[in-house]
Amino acid sequence: MVEDRTLPGRLFDAVNRAVLLLLALAAVFPFVYVAVHSFSDSEGLLPRGWTLDAYRYIFSTRTLPRALLVSVGITVVGTLLSLALTALTAYPLSRKALAGRRIALFLVLFTILFSGGMIPTYFVVKNVGLIDSYWALVVPGAISSFNLIVMKNFFQQLPEGLEEAAKIDGASEFGTFFRIVLPLSTPALATFALFYAVSNWNEYVDAVLYINSTAKWPIQVLMRNMIMMAGSSIGDSSELAGGLVPPKSIRMAVIVVSTIPILLVYPFLQKHFAQGLLLGSVKG
Repeated sequence: MVEDRTLPGRLFDAVNRAVLLLLALAAVFPFVYVAVHSFSDSEGLLPRGWTLDAYRYIFSTRTLPRALLVSVGITVVGTLLSLALTALTAYPLSRKALAGRRIALFLVLFTILFSGGMIPTYFVVKNVGLIDSYWALVVPGAISSFNLIVMKNFFQQLPEGLEEAAKIDGASEFGTFFRIVLPLSTPALATFALFYAVSNWNEYVDAVLYINSTAKWPIQVLMRNMIMMAGSSIGDSSELAGGLVPPKSIRMAVIVVSTIPILLVYPFLQKHFAQGLLLGSVKG
């Protein structure tokens, strides 16, 4: 039987619901605003008229599809590489019997507090021959020190009896890792996959620093240039098939196109995301 709530309790619940609803609307409104104005044929605050001219304009050349393909490739390869390196590094560091474990953990923590900076990192990338290469967008940031520490803590929480049982059955260290540890780490792997995917998809600074060829630009760099062109060099409006496309609609359409692909990743990882977000965040 449900217990009757007092008047202050009901008021508290009503206020909570109202506040949460306002926060949800505040979070959703920018996405709705951008999406609606990408179909508008006016420059005003409120959209007037509906047209696909902005999308026809940005897809009128192969530049945007090519940049999307570059970003998809960087995101897929970078995420898989980051997950593999992070897991393969975190698992040995979670074993207390590993020789030199404390020194290795200190070096990892040190990189969280101090970094070489932009210019030294640029010279490192240049000297290893990665300038104007897609690998320059993937390799330098392949492992996040923070994600490595959290994953290490997650591996420490797994029962040691599972690994001992696997070793008794004759499993090697790699066999234990791939057959026992990884299947039990799906929530953590899904969470870090999302983090790495978003980071790779939003790659901008490294692309500006390391990529010289415009044909190798990811979507974020191209989006910035298209927004700047729509606001300045194109003028008040852009011509398309005898009509005029407002710069604001072009900017909004570019933002929509660059945002939707990464949003499509969330439904596939949502089941594990809430659980994996807290895993490994308690133990040190």
